[in-house]
Amino acid sequence: MAQADVTRRATAVDVAREAGVSRATVGFVLNRTAGQTISESTRDRVLDAARRLGYRPNSAAVTLRSGRSRLVLLVLPDWPMVTALRGYVEAAESALEERGYCLVTHTRPAGGPGRPLWESLNPELVYGITPFGTDDIASMRRCGVLEIFPDPEDPESVDLSLAVSTGPRLQVEHLHERGCRTLAYVAHRAARPPFLVDARYRAAQERARTLGLPPLELVRVDHRDASADRAVRAWRDAGITGVVGFDDDVAAVVVGAAVRAGIQVPGDLAVIGHDDTLPAAVFVPSLSTVRIDTEALGRAFAGMIVQRLEGASRTRLDFPADSATVVDRESTQR
Repeated sequence: MAQADVTRRATAVDVAREAGVSRATVGFVLNRTAGQTISESTRDRVLDAARRLGYRPNSAAVTLRSGRSRLVLLVLPDWPMVTALRGYVEAAESALEERGYCLVTHTRPAGGPGRPLWESLNPELVYGITPFGTDDIASMRRCGVLEIFPDPEDPESVDLSLAVSTGPRLQVEHLHERGCRTLAYVAHRAARPPFLVDARYRAAQERARTLGLPPLELVRVDHRDASADRAVRAWRDAGITGVVGFDDDVAAVVVGAAVRAGIQVPGDLAVIGHDDTLPAAVFVPSLSTVRIDTEALGRAFAGMIVQRLEGASRTRLDFPADSATVVDRESTQR
């Protein structure tokens, strides 16, 4: 079969030639035009040819034809691009592309200068990991952005309850199953993002309450000083037997401090982290943790965005509850 010239971008004409169909048929299939009587075999042949040739629609042409840019702008705060967040973005990007949308990410330093990207692009929707301020919302409105998420007029449009609370609930349940009845919650002193620390802590606190456990104290430590050493000694004196870590990094800091203090892990103090990063698996003792299916979360985000752009009356970000699991390792095995 004929192959597109690798030195130039594949066109719809190339796809039509490769699939053995008309240019119009390619347009109907790739644009998902309603009311066409195109067989499934022909549709599959066109999509397969487009994939083989690496066809991507010309965004300017699409915008001119349809009046829609099909661009989704994801605004990321100035946080480290950790593995979990990267996986979430990659999954969302792939899922949106399958539906004919393009995801563009934009990182804005907190309080820093710089022109926001929505002033240069023509996004159909701007999505923020954290809620936008009034100045940003006004700027988007002036630029003609029609869809903003979180919706400034509907505070309940963000339903991250499962995405935020499932992990901490599993952490508390896991320690409870291991016989721990007095727990503490630990986070980095200068943790980013602070709102996520607070949300996870509240979720852990609520689960402890429903299990009949005493309230969890929130302790903040820093690996650069002796705060973790002081914390583990205080926990030993207070009879704390289990520690819920905001993430794997702070869990490792706690375990290291416990070992230095002669506190056995998990015999005297069981510790569980969150996010299932590589250090959790190779740390000694290896860290029990919560693994989040970032691909499922990313695809859930993409589904919510598509529903919103295609006129759904009610859109929420639904996180599959079974996409968070405990990874049981040495730091809690008794």
